[in-house]
Amino acid sequence: MVTRIDNYAVRVKRHYRQRRHIIGTPERPRLNVYRSTNHIYAQVIDDEAGNTLVAASTLDAEIRGELSEKTKTEAAALVGELIGKRAKEKGVTKVVFDRGGYLYTGRVAALADGARKAGLDF
Repeated sequence: MVTRIDNYAVRVKRHYRQRRHIIGTPERPRLNVYRSTNHIYAQVIDDEAGNTLVAASTLDAEIRGELSEKTKTEAAALVGELIGKRAKEKGVTKVVFDRGGYLYTGRVAALADGARKAGLDF
């Protein structure tokens, strides 16, 4: 008998397990990542107040024109740089990285490297 693995359920379970330990505060908010099939989204969130401080994605008009000849990993790095730039404008320099249950490789790692390149510390 062959059993199927529900990859979504595995990711969600991993995410809940992570979130027990990762909490965003006003001094050190949480940098959350969501990865869909075609796009990647990032938010800097203050969990105590329940507010999203800044957000960026591959759908933003600011970087949309640059993405036509880029791979998804290169696009994720651009989103990381954009979220880092927007967070610095809001006065956020230190964050806690929440990879959303995804493995730290590929697009998720590229987004994190882009955010570090823009000046975020985590």
